[in-house]
Amino acid sequence: MRDPPGPALRAALPLLGAAVSLCTGLQCVCQLCEHTNFTCQTEGACWASVMLTNGREEVVKSCVSLPELNAQVFCHSSKNITKTECCYTDFCNNITLRLPLASESPGRAGPRPVVLAVTVAVPVCVLVLVAVLAVCTSRGRRRRARRGHKPPNVEEPLSEGNLVSSGKTLRDLIYDMTTSGSGSGLPLLVQRTIARTIVLQEIVGKGRFGEVWRGKWCGEDVAVKIFSSRDERSWFREAEIYQTVMLRHENILGFIAADNKDNGTWTQLWLVSEYHEQGSLFDYLNRGTVTVEGMVRLALSVASGLAHLHMEIVGTQGKPAIAHRDLKSKNILVKRNETCAIADLGLAVKHDSVLNTIDIPQNPRVGTRRYMAPEILDDTMNTNIFESFKRADIYSLGLVYWEIARRCCIGGITEEYQLPYYDVVPSDPSIEDMRRVVCEQKLRPNIPNQWQSCEALRVMGRVMRECWHGSGAARLTALRVKKTVSQLCLQEDSKA
Repeated sequence: MRDPPGPALRAALPLLGAAVSLCTGLQCVCQLCEHTNFTCQTEGACWASVMLTNGREEVVKSCVSLPELNAQVFCHSSKNITKTECCYTDFCNNITLRLPLASESPGRAGPRPVVLAVTVAVPVCVLVLVAVLAVCTSRGRRRRARRGHKPPNVEEPLSEGNLVSSGKTLRDLIYDMTTSGSGSGLPLLVQRTIARTIVLQEIVGKGRFGEVWRGKWCGEDVAVKIFSSRDERSWFREAEIYQTVMLRHENILGFIAADNKDNGTWTQLWLVSEYHEQGSLFDYLNRGTVTVEGMVRLALSVASGLAHLHMEIVGTQGKPAIAHRDLKSKNILVKRNETCAIADLGLAVKHDSVLNTIDIPQNPRVGTRRYMAPEILDDTMNTNIFESFKRADIYSLGLVYWEIARRCCIGGITEEYQLPYYDVVPSDPSIEDMRRVVCEQKLRPNIPNQWQSCEALRVMGRVMRECWHGSGAARLTALRVKKTVSQLCLQEDSKA
């Protein structure tokens, strides 16, 4: 029988594990990863954290990506508020952490044997790690210096107090943590810190999932989408999609945090995002009309967001192609600058081009019947081909464009707001209602004759027809739509 490894070798295992993980990926305990048997895989580190929240200790275990690890924030503890540990061997975060007692004096603590063993046994590894951290720190400081920000002290622990006193806006925090391409969301610890300091102000919307509130964080408005506990799968799926690598885009709703809050009676599932006071495109078009320039600007921003979703970015920090599956005017928000941001990604599907697999959420909802493409209505869509999902999105996009164009004011004449197919189906149509109209009768929303008198509306009408074509293969791509509307935008700008 072999002798067990000595202290020095045991201390070196985390470093050796880190090297191995670069090739195989670490397996870690992950509390939120129910769909993968509460485990996750990463090239960075395993993470365990205990946080003091309302007098109670809350433990979180998850994976830390390599870019998050390089950011040198994630693994820092905050005295008497949080205690975190990052480690580098499989399931090494399956540990119990405790916050230090107030009476404990860290100054009297003796040297830890593991640290001494590592220092003696693997000095070369330690020097390499220090060098890597120094390079990352230097790059981070140069990047912040180019943006005009004072470089923070990397030794300063991360805590609620630090976030508040840093003077940074949410936009700054999000930009700091996503410029490396690590994803569209903040690290989990930062998300929890922000979510626990949001004060809810008023309900701004309701849906099948729950409620949307306007909240305040450090004087800034944020949107808080609160899911009921029975809809946990939808909450988890939407948070997962929003944190996809390289997803962040000006025409996709800015994700901030996902958190679950337990008040002792029931659990609230929060999804925190940027707040847009103009509300949804549906609300915006109901309230008033748009100019030709405004119509084109709205149309271009929606196409830009959808093109970014549909596009695959190849590379180590690449982005999978994503299809929305529930594109409609109520799931598109209007920003202060009169452009749009696509929201509600809970039904989205991702495509793995390497394995040629489609990540379809196990969710009973299949989208909104009024906006469903004919191949979905008559059940002829090939769900094994990812292009099918993108083509269904384009059909929905054509209907959204029709809604926008109807509200365009030409020569003082405009039409009242209506939903697509308002004149041929009930207010809450069934699948059979829509199938009969769209597939059997092959009807589409009416394009008024007066649109022919305006170049922009004429082009928009042509784009709509190509988007809602009965054959998915004959429809335009999101990138083609974006280019066409972009040219239209340039023409309108030149007239101004």
